Amino acid sequence: MRIDRPSARKTKAAPADKFVGGVWQDELVPEPAAPSRLRVNKVSFMPGGRTNWHTHPIAQVLHVLSGVGRLQETGKPVRELLPGDTAVIAGGVKHWHGSAPGHSFVHLAMTEADAKGETATWLEPVSDTDYGKAPSAG
Repeated sequence: MRIDRPSARKTKAAPADKFVGGVWQDELVPEPAAPSRLRVNKVSFMPGGRTNWHTHPIAQVLHVLSGVGRLQETGKPVRELLPGDTAVIAGGVKHWHGSAPGHSFVHLAMTEADAKGETATWLEPVSDTDYGKAPSAG
């Protein structure tokens, strides 16, 4: 058994080549014990903060802790995310997620590394136009 204390981990700014705006990450499970390849991060988005478009080799699960967020798969409408929501994005699906305009947003991001240790392929930033679109109902 292992217990990781929050005092042993430092919150870090998300890399600017993968995120837009103020985004902070807390690695909760950065290096799991084999055979697990699960990675878990608490990600805090300031208003305007969001990921770039990206894909994952294996499904990603997002569980919303607080705030108002957005999630969009390429070619589909923007979806709103609220506390308690859990979104499952299939592997290989191009998507982005982040705060809703004017709101902060915090979620747990759970991903599994592939056999090479990769968890994501990072792509282009989300345009302000795409980010500003109103979410679809439903």
